[in-house]
Amino acid sequence: MDEIFGFLSCLAAVVLYGSYIVPVKMVDTGDGMFFQWTSCASIWVMSFVGDILFCSTKAPPTAMIGGVIWATGNIGSVPMVKCIGLGLGMLFWASNVLLVGWASSRFGLFGLYPEDVPKPLLNYCGAGLCLLSAFILFFVKSDVQQPMSSETTPILIEERSLSDIPRPSDSWVDTFSQKTKRQLGCFIAVVSGLLFGCSFVPMLYIKHHTSNNSSVFTGSSQIDFDYCFAQSSGIFLTSTVYFFIYCVAMKNKPRIYPRAILPGFLAGLMWSIATYCWLLANYFLGPVLTFPIVTAGYGLVAALWGSVVFKEVKGFGNELLFALASCVVLAGALLTVFSAI
Repeated sequence: MDEIFGFLSCLAAVVLYGSYIVPVKMVDTGDGMFFQWTSCASIWVMSFVGDILFCSTKAPPTAMIGGVIWATGNIGSVPMVKCIGLGLGMLFWASNVLLVGWASSRFGLFGLYPEDVPKPLLNYCGAGLCLLSAFILFFVKSDVQQPMSSETTPILIEERSLSDIPRPSDSWVDTFSQKTKRQLGCFIAVVSGLLFGCSFVPMLYIKHHTSNNSSVFTGSSQIDFDYCFAQSSGIFLTSTVYFFIYCVAMKNKPRIYPRAILPGFLAGLMWSIATYCWLLANYFLGPVLTFPIVTAGYGLVAALWGSVVFKEVKGFGNELLFALASCVVLAGALLTVFSAI
């Protein structure tokens, strides 16, 4: 039963993580700063509810650093989707998350304890396939369609004429050429993936050093749920700081899109539930199994959204390369799993 619950939790995390950016394709989000802040506020609210339900033990404030890293990477989510699309962007994202998560655990980066695996050759082959998939994705061309919204009037800006109302073209991404947008989108996806892969490192560092008598984290909780609220608080505080800086840079004329409010809260809700499901799967199966399954899985779910629903990948050659990269990511994740069994 533990394994059944674990794999069901993995499945839920895969579907929700792979879908939480979908609202960006459905409504106009402008430059994405307001959408990012709204989704982070939703994440904090859900973690607060979860903290009450699970009666979590208070985590050290250091766990908030993971939220700072995550919120920094999340700033690039909307520009990434606008540049190269949902499917291609999230698949890039997931492959880099998997590589960072694998390297930090396997070699003990960032002060973590290295983990040995029964079959190291399979483990290295799995990581190599994930790296290969990222290389293949560089050659895939995507056709990104911007959502058309009839309600783009800002709600926090007064006394503006109709000519000042922000349109989808107001996003700084749309000022670049198609070639530059593609290069920029790939760069953002790589950097965001690296940051997301590091976002759970502070929590793991604390857990790894709880038994060290000379550490300030001695006696800290070994339960992942206990760190959710601290990390979500770091996410919300950091996103608020970034949004404040954005408002100052815009001279108190931020671009606010009313239709992005509810989708933003929905995105944060899906991410929060997915995170709790992932941590529940870790409890039943262990992170060595769940990390490659979830990261590769949500990349494939996002790839299906982008290629099947939104038709971002067109042309036989592009579709073939995209399918090949998806299969390579899946194969790399499976090899990583089998190496730990």
